[in-house]
Amino acid sequence: MAIKIYNTLSKKKEEFVPIKEGEVGFYLCGPTVYDYFHIGNARAWVVFDVIRRYLEHRGFKVKFIVNMTDVDDKIINRANERGVYPGEIAEEYTKAFFEDCKRLKIKDATYYPKATEHIKEMQDLIALLQEKGYAYELDGDVYFEVGSFSEYGRLSGKKIDDLIAGYRVELDERKKDPLDFALWKSAKKGEISWDSPWGKGRPAWHIECSAMSMKYLGKDFDIHAGAEDLIFPHHENEIAQSKCANDGRFAHYWIHIGFLKINKEKMSKSLGNIYTAREILEEFSPESLRLFYMQKHYKSPIDFSKEGLSDAESAVGRLKRCYIKLNEILDKYTVNDDLTNINNKDVIQNFREEIIEAMDDDFNSAAAIGKVFDLVKLVNEKIEDESSIKNEIHLLKNAKELFDQINMFFDIIPLSYEKLYDSAKLVELLLNIRDELRKKKEYQLADKIRDEIEKLGYIIEDGSTGTRWMKK
Repeated sequence: MAIKIYNTLSKKKEEFVPIKEGEVGFYLCGPTVYDYFHIGNARAWVVFDVIRRYLEHRGFKVKFIVNMTDVDDKIINRANERGVYPGEIAEEYTKAFFEDCKRLKIKDATYYPKATEHIKEMQDLIALLQEKGYAYELDGDVYFEVGSFSEYGRLSGKKIDDLIAGYRVELDERKKDPLDFALWKSAKKGEISWDSPWGKGRPAWHIECSAMSMKYLGKDFDIHAGAEDLIFPHHENEIAQSKCANDGRFAHYWIHIGFLKINKEKMSKSLGNIYTAREILEEFSPESLRLFYMQKHYKSPIDFSKEGLSDAESAVGRLKRCYIKLNEILDKYTVNDDLTNINNKDVIQNFREEIIEAMDDDFNSAAAIGKVFDLVKLVNEKIEDESSIKNEIHLLKNAKELFDQINMFFDIIPLSYEKLYDSAKLVELLLNIRDELRKKKEYQLADKIRDEIEKLGYIIEDGSTGTRWMKK
C-alpha cells in the first residue's frame, strides 16, 4: 500500500511519490530561540519526529532539516529586556531546545542550520528576486512584491483582494502594496546587523526558511512541514519568494498539524495557561506526552489537560507491563513450531498490516495506537492462560517483535527489557527477602519492604505467577 499524505497545497490526500525513489527531503520550520518551547510546540516536534521515523521504517532514506531562527525581533526584544547581546539569548535557548528534545526522545535532525550562519545565502536569494523583478528596495529595506506572483494565496485559500480589505498587514505607506512583505530589514540603532548590497541590516523571517531549505534540500524537495498557524503568512510567503526565484519549483507536499488548546481554551499569556514542555516533563514521562499526542490524528485540534495526560501515563503503564511480562515468558520458553497453534500464525501479521495501513493513510496515529492496545489486550489474555502458553509461544515471539518495530517510530515503551533488569539487582534481592517473609507469615515486615521500595519509585505487583516490579 502506498503512503498517502493530506497536502495543504492541494487540499486533498495524495499518494506520496518522492522526487528521488527511496529518498525523502523533509524540511520542518524549527524554533525561534528566545524562550523554552511550550507543549503546543512540543506537539509539532513529536509529530514530525514520528512521521520522519515512520518514513524511515518504511524504507526511505530521510534527509531531515530543522532550522534554528537565531536572529529575529523576539530575540532582539528579549535581549533588550535583559540588557544582553541577542546572541546570548539565542545560545541559551538553543541549548535548552536540544535538552528538551532529548528528553522527549526526539531523534536528531540531519542538519540544524542556523539563520546567522546563512546570511550570504539569504542575500543572494534576495538579490536574485530583485534582479528578476519580484522585489524592490526602499531606503535600505527590501520587499517582495506580492502582486507579481499570481498564485499568492493558494496555500492558505486567501484572496488578495480580501486580504487588502480586511487582513491586518504591516502599515508602510512607502510600499507599492500593503501586502508586500519584507525580505531584508535595514539596521536600527543598536540592533545586530550585517553588511549587504542595501546597507547594514538583517534578514526578515520568511527569507530564512527559503534560503536554508534550498541550500540543504535543493530547489525541488518533497515535504515542508510546520504548525497550522504558519500557513499564513509564513509559508504562503515562502512559496511566493521561492517559486519566483526557482522558476516554479519548491516543496511538493505541505503538512500542517492542528492547534492545541488548554482545557478547551486557547493558550495565552493573559490567561496564564501556557505550559512549557520542560515543566510538564517534571510531572509526566516523555512516553506519556508522546502517546498523548499520538492518540489524535495530527491534523485534528487537541485539548490538553493534566487529566488527559494522566490517562496517557496509565496507558503507557499498561503497555510497559505487557511488554515486561511478554519478555519474562519468552525467557522461560523456547519457540517450537511443532507446538505452535497454526490458527494463530497470521494473527500478529494482521495486526502489523492494520497498523501499517493506518499509518500509510496520512499517518493516522490514532487508528494505529488503537490497534497497538488491541494487541496489548490479546497478549495479556494469552499470557494469563499459562496452560496454553507453549502453544502460543510463536505468537508471543512475533508480538514482541512487533512491539519493537512499533517503538521504532512511536517510542512509547519507556525502557527496554534489558535495561530495566540490568539496573536494579538490589530490588530483586529485597523482593526475594520479602517473599520469604510472606511465606513465614511475617506480613508486617514484608509490607514495610514493599512500601519502602515503592517510595523509591518502583511499582510492585503480586500475582499468581509471583511478584513483578518495574520503575514508575
